[in-house]
Amino acid sequence: MMRFSKAAAAAVLVCSLALPAGIATAAGPDTPTAGAPAASGTPQVTRPATLPAPTGPYAVGSTVLPLVDRSRTDPWVPTADGRALMVTLHYPAARPGGGRPAPYATREEARLLAEQLGQGVSGDVLARTRTHSSTDVRPAPGRHPLVLLSPGFGVSRWTLTHLAEDLASRGYVVASVDHAYESYGISLPDGRTLTCVACTALDEGGVHGSVVTSTRAADMRYVLDRLTGPKPVWRYSGVIDAGRIGMAGHSIGGASAASAMVADPRIDAGINMDGAFWEDLPAEGLRGRPFLMLGTHDGTHLPGGQDASWDRAWTALDGWKRWITVAGSEHFTFSDGPVIARHFGLPQPELPTDRAVAVTRTYVAAFFDQHLRGLPRPILDGPTPANPEVHFQHR
Repeated sequence: MMRFSKAAAAAVLVCSLALPAGIATAAGPDTPTAGAPAASGTPQVTRPATLPAPTGPYAVGSTVLPLVDRSRTDPWVPTADGRALMVTLHYPAARPGGGRPAPYATREEARLLAEQLGQGVSGDVLARTRTHSSTDVRPAPGRHPLVLLSPGFGVSRWTLTHLAEDLASRGYVVASVDHAYESYGISLPDGRTLTCVACTALDEGGVHGSVVTSTRAADMRYVLDRLTGPKPVWRYSGVIDAGRIGMAGHSIGGASAASAMVADPRIDAGINMDGAFWEDLPAEGLRGRPFLMLGTHDGTHLPGGQDASWDRAWTALDGWKRWITVAGSEHFTFSDGPVIARHFGLPQPELPTDRAVAVTRTYVAAFFDQHLRGLPRPILDGPTPANPEVHFQHR
């Protein structure tokens, strides 16, 4: 069982107090490899999982960029030397092959998350999850739209890797961002690991979740400055089309997408994947920019559900908008959670892993294709026989 603090539970609207049930999907082919019995008597998984292969035409490159914004005081640790961010870029590669396989997570990051997942989950095995990207290879020529990704509260940027790799394979540069002190563990290049000070602040200190979303909005502004500004931190930044920028996030990262769009007009389109909106949208909404709400088909994120912030946000959104719910999904369905849960034999909800991955990738990519590339995607117009789990609200 994942030991969520009250703050983390609030961040996911108490819809997944036990992460194994929250992140998992129906049983699939990843039968655990038996090894030494765990304390519970169940076999330990010893071989690493492999993320689902990307579906686009490009090979995928990857690089990690450590950033520090020294113009701001970190809200969680004011004595820190600025606001630390770890960014993983996934991008379309010039050619297949070459480069070292990109790691999934550091051993310490994975160990800290594995502790929350309970017995039977090895941090070492989790860290060795196989990706489909190569480190620091040359990007494909041309100018590519940029998508920012922000993870859920308590988890790290690498829990969105299957989506990041898929978008990159379709021709997007994707910047997945870890926000200092908001994860169970974020490894820095100097050897330090930042833990979740924000969890305690929200839990015991009574800090409101809007501090997280507003801080992440400022984080994304800084990331955009460093990727597309006059002195870019990435040597290949010229392949980024700064006129086509989107943002998506899971849980509180999804709420942060809306907050970031309010704060930064450079972000053209946004997606909230199953997160409560901790800040109400202003009277002018998002000034006509498109937004997708993608969530669970249950008492939380159906119209009139427990999360009333979705009803308020829907009314305030003033541009193209969709409210899509996915039957059989749970809170962590929209992350790497289904893959992790299936591999380690954790309890699993109704929606199968492969469908969870396919639905998330399909609708996120369609949204950005339509609104960053101008490519019509009829799948966003309503239900389709190919995706019977997907329901459109307020039609």
